[in-house]
Amino acid sequence: MSTSAVIHHLQYASLPNGTRLHYASAGQRGKPLMLFVHGFPEFWYAWEAQLAEFGQTHFAVAPDLRGFNLSSKPATVEAYKPRHLVEDLVQFIAALGYDRCVVVAHDWGGAVCWNLAIQYPALVQQLVIVNAPHPYLFARALAEDPQQQAASAYMNWLRKPGCEEVLAADHYAKLAALLSGGDAPPEWFTGETRDKYLAAWSQPGEGGSHPLTGSVNYYRASPLHPPAPGEPPPDLSRLDPEAFVVRVPTLVIWGENDRALPKSLVDGLDRFVPQLRLERIPEGTHWVVHEQPERINRLIRSALG
Repeated sequence: MSTSAVIHHLQYASLPNGTRLHYASAGQRGKPLMLFVHGFPEFWYAWEAQLAEFGQTHFAVAPDLRGFNLSSKPATVEAYKPRHLVEDLVQFIAALGYDRCVVVAHDWGGAVCWNLAIQYPALVQQLVIVNAPHPYLFARALAEDPQQQAASAYMNWLRKPGCEEVLAADHYAKLAALLSGGDAPPEWFTGETRDKYLAAWSQPGEGGSHPLTGSVNYYRASPLHPPAPGEPPPDLSRLDPEAFVVRVPTLVIWGENDRALPKSLVDGLDRFVPQLRLERIPEGTHWVVHEQPERINRLIRSALG
């Protein structure tokens, strides 16, 4: 494609459940829908390169999930239970006038969209996941794998009261550092991109809550986290593996240099995803969407058939 599609944002969908989702889009409504779903601590802009590319052939849409940027940001932990997050996307797809779409998701967006595809396979024509572990495999790793427990220890810190203030101090220095896993933010997080992220992180929460409360509530509401010191690991015997099978064609793209989500998390994935294609990027980090946007676009395009 020689030209980029124009991206329009400051668009809103008011859902039947009361959530108001802000979204950006590129391309013509009526063309096949592609839904791009971001993770933590991002917002729709994480998919700018994908909207510009796929808006040429599709109606490409990237919402801010609830709790992020310009979407509804309820303060309660209950509002971020997985069922509500999935319901938002089901209702959002319908609000756009569609009953089927391609779904591309990263990180927490991937966590939500694994569940979407499991529970609503008729809605998902093709699933593309970037560095987001399958829920059953992640639950098992958090319960049984000491290396994964150590890599995910940050999740328990993010569940603590008051972590928002620490993340936001000094112009969101610690939140920016999360993007690299170190003390300094990554190369892609500079200039205009940094300014846009700081503006998104600063959007007020509902009822006077901290701007980051909604986004960290994803961690507080999730049943998936490593056991805290002295806490027994969760009992997985009550989980039926068959209830976690994904019955849609799925491309999983995995940056293997991910400090929090090691490549071992895709071991055994084919058991849960019969129509699986796995593409590994050995040098890619958790933020491979930003590091190699053109490569990610090529891989997504190859999955569209």
